[in-house]
Formats: sequence, structure tokens, C-alpha cells
Amino acid sequence: MTAEPSSHGTPHGTRLFTLSLAALGVVYGDIGTSPLYALRECFHGEHAIAATRGNILGVLSLVFWALLVVISGKYIRFVLRADNQGEGGILALTALATPIKVVSRTERWPLVLLGIFGAALLYGDGMITPAISVLSAVEGVQLVTPVLSPYVIPATVVILVGLFGIQSRGTERVGMVFGPVTFVWFGVLALLGLVQIVAHPAVLAAVNPMWAVRFFLENGLSGYLILGTVVLAITGGESLYVDLGHFGRAPIRAAWFTVVLPALVLNYFGQGALLITDPSTTENPFYLMAPGWALMPLVALATCATIIASQAVISGAFSITKQAVQLGFLPRLTMAHTSSTESGQIYMPAVNWALLVACILLVFGFKSSSNLAAAYGIAVISTMTITSTMFLIVTYEKWGWSAPKVAAIVGLFLAVDIAFLGANLAKIPHGGWFPLVVALGIFTLMTTWKRGRRALAGLLLSSAPPLEDLLNRVTTNPPVRVPGTAVFMSGSSSGTPPALTHNLKHNHVLHERVVLLTAKTIQAPRVEDPADRVEIEEIRHGFWRVTVNFGFMEEPDVPAAFKTLNDPRLPLDPQQVTFFLGRETLIPNSQVHNMALWREKLFVTMSRNAMTATNYFRLPPDRVVELGAQLEF
Repeated sequence: MTAEPSSHGTPHGTRLFTLSLAALGVVYGDIGTSPLYALRECFHGEHAIAATRGNILGVLSLVFWALLVVISGKYIRFVLRADNQGEGGILALTALATPIKVVSRTERWPLVLLGIFGAALLYGDGMITPAISVLSAVEGVQLVTPVLSPYVIPATVVILVGLFGIQSRGTERVGMVFGPVTFVWFGVLALLGLVQIVAHPAVLAAVNPMWAVRFFLENGLSGYLILGTVVLAITGGESLYVDLGHFGRAPIRAAWFTVVLPALVLNYFGQGALLITDPSTTENPFYLMAPGWALMPLVALATCATIIASQAVISGAFSITKQAVQLGFLPRLTMAHTSSTESGQIYMPAVNWALLVACILLVFGFKSSSNLAAAYGIAVISTMTITSTMFLIVTYEKWGWSAPKVAAIVGLFLAVDIAFLGANLAKIPHGGWFPLVVALGIFTLMTTWKRGRRALAGLLLSSAPPLEDLLNRVTTNPPVRVPGTAVFMSGSSSGTPPALTHNLKHNHVLHERVVLLTAKTIQAPRVEDPADRVEIEEIRHGFWRVTVNFGFMEEPDVPAAFKTLNDPRLPLDPQQVTFFLGRETLIPNSQVHNMALWREKLFVTMSRNAMTATNYFRLPPDRVVELGAQLEF
């Protein structure tokens, strides 16, 4: 049983202020742009209800209590405590709930598959968030003059292309202004809402949850289905948890309670006050709160805020992909570092351009933020529901909470999530299918890669002679031994690397020191103790087994790991040793493994397009020898 994480190391003073300001830009960009469309869709979208006083107060009450229960209660108060050595996110939580084995099958595989599907849903969110956020911001120009309406979609596409185009340069410099700009944005949100509330203070009655109860009683099924739109007010909630490792709990909580929550509540209530006064403003209550002279500056500020929100989602997609690769659910992908000081700032071209193409197709396909809103909520609330499920397991099995305590706290959060999820099911025919199809496709890729790697590892292990047999052969019929150290990389910490047997078969020589190297991903974000980085086992006849451990948030760097090793018995200078790698050419054959032929072909295609092991493990290219072989897979 694992105790709940403590709050040691909490920053104070200037440090807390700085981190909280930075968290505003990175963590809260997504939820901070929800006022652009969330309340509007309740009274003007596909599943809109009449903008009567009772309905407006009822919806406002639902929004208010959703922010309190789901964000303040579930995420801020509890889920942020479920860190995996300081890291958060659905994959980190899944690894905390149950071990994830990189190659072999995990005992509680249904739980792992659920977590992987939750991660796959985040890609759908990453596609929709930039499209709906930027589109909703640019649509404000239509209120300035209808003449600009034909330019909304082209302008949105130009902004998206520019946003994704600068990803390769990194976000370190841009990130320095994210916090201040977002702080201004939340200040404007609060000011716009406060002006309307002062003029119509009766709207504050919506803090009474009885307005939400009355709303359900009066509207029945249509009232319940409006939860599918109310969920737009809490989109971005998962970002609080994903970015836990970047800022820590204290700055995220401080930014939420001092800036974000008050600004959001004031703005939503301000929009409600305007709607009660003038129901004709349902077309765009956010922008219509502003005076005419302020519309263009507000559109510009909103566009900046949505770009920041989109940037955070894109960076999150890079991060979740990196974790999936490390945990063995995706092939090695080309990855570039965009910061010399922050290892977490990375750029993945394949992910970046795939997201851009998807965003552009969404803009042209759905044509407006209102149409996109139907596709948005289901991905978010599905991931939130999976998070609650994993959190339930962690609190009961790891933290040792009693069953009544788990039922009272986590059960409440799960019930709220399921209620939102049920309401969102009605959106599936109206666009909600899109994130589900995307998630299913990515889930298929992930599970195919995982299953294929497991099958391939079994095939290689069965085809290679046992290491003991090879050592006996070296003893009875010793090959020529040449000076130096040869490192043979293997995906398994047992057995004989195929490259070793191929080298003996074709070259008939062995180096005086032979290292069987395995790079292993542990069930933690990082290797905290440098002494745990490298494990060495001396076998005999100059053979050594070395295991290099990496966390699932780390980037494998074998030469750097070698430099931490100070063992005079085994000098491992990356510029002096020779790395031998196996490169298998796979031929699909459904008779070899119990996999459908289409999945085998998919796995082979993914393998061919994977990043080379030389680049992935940062091996010196001039010290690498690759030995190929054909395998029926």
C-alpha cells in the first residue's frame, strides 16, 4: 500500500507567484477560452433550449457547480494528489494503478487498455481544440461587419498553419509571454462579466443549486441532454493533471482559485445577465457583452488566447506520444529538442503535421464553431470518466482508502462524469463520432504495435539459442577474440541478442568484452537515483549483461547513461565501443502468429517507418554496425 503523496517542496513567495503566472498560460488556456462558445451553445446550438429566465439561471447553476465539483473538487482537491513521482496525466495514472509491461503482457490488461483508450481520446481533443478555439475567436469579426464573414474560415486556416508551422522552433521564447497575456485575458473576462452583473445582480441567484434541480424537473430529457453542452465549460480540466509535472500542485491550485475560477464565474454570470436582459443576444453573448468600439481589440485578444490554448494542447500531444513510445505502445518517432535547458520541450514532426491536417479538415468540414461544439465534449468527458475510474483504483488499492470513503468521494465524481457522458451520447450523430473514430484508430495502432512487439519478441527469443549454449560453444570451440568492447543491444534482458548470433555466424569473431545491453522502461516517470540508472552483471568469458533504466517521461540516451558508470572492470566509452544492432525485415504471415493478416501488415508498415534505434538511443552513428535478417512474422 502506498501512502498519499505529501506536499513537501511546495514553493512560496516569488517562486510560487512566478510558477502560478506561467501555469495560467500553459495549464488554463483551454478552459479559459471556453466562455467563447460554452454558454452560447446552450441557447443557440444544435441542442439549444429556449432562453427563458428560468432556463438561463438553471444552465448557469449547472456551469457553476460543474466548475466547483469537477474542477475544484475532483481535479484540484483530489486527482492532483495522484502523482506518479510528480508526473500526472492518464498514462501516468494508469501506470500508478497497475504496472505496464513494455513488451510482455500485463496481467491486468483490460485496465491498461482502458488507460490507453483514454490517451487515444486526447488526440481527438488535440485536433478539435485548436480548430474550435481559433474559429470561435475569429468569428467575432462578423459582429463588427458582416462583410468579413467570408474571410472567417480562410483566416482561421492561416492562423492554424502559422501556429503549427512555428512548432519546430519551440515554445520557450513564446512561452515567456503566455502567462502575462493569459492573465490579461482572464482580467478582461472578469471585467466584461462584472459590468453585466452590476447592472443585473439578480443573476447571482444561480449559485443556488435548486435552480439546476428546477431546470431538470421542468425540461425533462431535453434538460438532461443540455449537460452535453454544459460540459464545454469544463473542457481543459484534464490539462490540470497532464501538466502537473511542469508546475506542481501549489501553483496550479493558486492560479485556479485566485484568477481562473473567479474570472470564469464572473464571465459566465455576466453572459447570463445579458441573456436575461436581451434574449436576442444568444447568437454570441460573449462578444455582445463588449461595447462596439472594443470588439476588434477583443477579437485580437481572444485570438491570442486561443492560440495559447492550442499551443498547450499541441505540446500535450507531443508529451503523450513520447510516453506512449516509451511504454511500448507506439513505434519510435522522430523527435527534436527545442530547448537546451528543458528536456520536456520537444517537437515531433509526424504528430505536428497530422494534427494540422486534421484541424484544417475540421474547419472546412464543420465550417463553424457551433458545428464543432457537438464533436468536442464527448472526447473530453470520456477521458475524464476514465481518469475517475483509474483514480478509484489508486485510492482503494494504493492509498488504502476504505470502501465507504471511496464510494462517497470518488463515486460522486464518477457519477457526475457518467451523467455528462450519457448526455454527450446524443451528440454522436451530430459530430461526436469524430473524436471517437480518431480515438479508435489510434487505439488500434497502439494495440497493434503492442501486440506485434510482443509477438516479435517471442519469435526472436525462440529462434535464438540460449545464452548458456552459446557460452558453452565459446568454451569448447573458442572463436577469434579481438581487442575492444562490443555492445549488442537486445529488447529482452534474457536470451541471446540476434545480432550476436549473426555476428558469430558470419564474422566468426568476438570482442574481448561482450556487453548484452537492454534499455528498460521502468514504472516511474524518471530514474531518481543515479545509482539505479545502470545495472551490471558479469557472466563469464568476457560476457557482461548491462541494463540501462529510463523512466517513461525520459528520453533514452545510452551514451549519457554510460558516462554515469564508473566501473573499472568494464570501461564503456561510447566513442570507443562498437554497437551491434539487429535490423529485421518482416514478412507478414498470418500462419506464424495468431494475428489477423491486416494487423500484421499494419505492424510491418509501422516498423518500417519507425525511427532507427541509432537515433532513438542517441548512439554515435560512426560506432554502429547493423546486421540484418528476414523473418516471417
